[in-house]
Amino acid sequence: MTRRLEADVAIIGGGLVGSSAALAMRKAGLSVILLDKGFCGAQASGVNYGGVRRQGRGVEQLPLAELSHAIWARLPELIGIDGEYQRSGHLKLARTEEDFAKLEAYAARVRPHGLELELISGKAVKTRFPWLTGDVAGASLCHDDGHANPRLVSPAFARAARAAGATVLEHMPVHQAVSTGSGFVLQAGEDVEIRCRQLVNTAGAWSDQFASQFGESVPLKKIYPSMVVTEPLPYRLPMSMGEEGGSFYGRQVTRGNYVMGGGRGIVLDNPDYSRPSVTAASSVMQRAIALFPHLEHAHVIRFWSGTEAEMPDGNPVIAASSKVNGLFHAFGFCGAGFQTAPAVGAVLCDLVTQGQSNIPIGAFSIDRFHNLSA
Repeated sequence: MTRRLEADVAIIGGGLVGSSAALAMRKAGLSVILLDKGFCGAQASGVNYGGVRRQGRGVEQLPLAELSHAIWARLPELIGIDGEYQRSGHLKLARTEEDFAKLEAYAARVRPHGLELELISGKAVKTRFPWLTGDVAGASLCHDDGHANPRLVSPAFARAARAAGATVLEHMPVHQAVSTGSGFVLQAGEDVEIRCRQLVNTAGAWSDQFASQFGESVPLKKIYPSMVVTEPLPYRLPMSMGEEGGSFYGRQVTRGNYVMGGGRGIVLDNPDYSRPSVTAASSVMQRAIALFPHLEHAHVIRFWSGTEAEMPDGNPVIAASSKVNGLFHAFGFCGAGFQTAPAVGAVLCDLVTQGQSNIPIGAFSIDRFHNLSA
């Protein structure tokens, strides 16, 4: 027999964006069904690096990042745990003078937006950060950025949404979503039919499949970031760190493990999945050793890859559909979704309940791809 469910809103995808949206919508009084084909928070939301940074975001993303920055400060109140969130600071390094000039140009560009970056050049970097023993030409420091544990934070938002009254259905793949004119009908799992007035597509690297069902094809590309974790070592890296150009990023957790990323995993025959690349992991470690020679003999105890969505212009889609009333999209965060997700959930709630948001999201319209994908 078919199991039939109804709600004001159905959300496809239980990652951090979808779970944040479900929590916000429940707090706004809407009935919500959140669906995920596996475990909530187990895809890109749970296997990413864990950076919670505003530095490096494009100017158009900064209002969203600033709103999220304020929400992250309320994490225990929202989801019951701190998620190992620390405002440790985010230090972006320049290996060359040319790269440092790029950091200077970025700092000037974002200054009107209130992102207070401290530029540190030349030998002053070593004086300021004696634990940084490798060669660098300069750095940019954002004092209030930081990092968190995605394996704790992402599932916790889904649990908080359930505790607030949302119906959370895991291991419930959505096979089809159809507009009825006054709402939507979803076929999910083996025998579940869901009817809702509004539908939110936050299916991550699989969002393009649902967008295309409603005539909104997008040039989404799956990418497979590669991560590395070392054995616990004496604590000496007090902040999250990145590199101009994005080829290396790293942090050290309080237990002593270094968590580092860069490079790509190896896609499998089924492009939904990948496996870690030994070459990528080795490259990450070599770049780490150049900055921290004490890591030369460190043991790597774990490395992995995950599946994320990338858009050609580096910006996500966060928008109401221009073709189907009551349909909303949020996907393609290009590695930036962990920090911005709580704000994206709030924006989606505003779009669903009010039809607009105070956060400028014009740059994230799905319409910008219509001519490209036609």
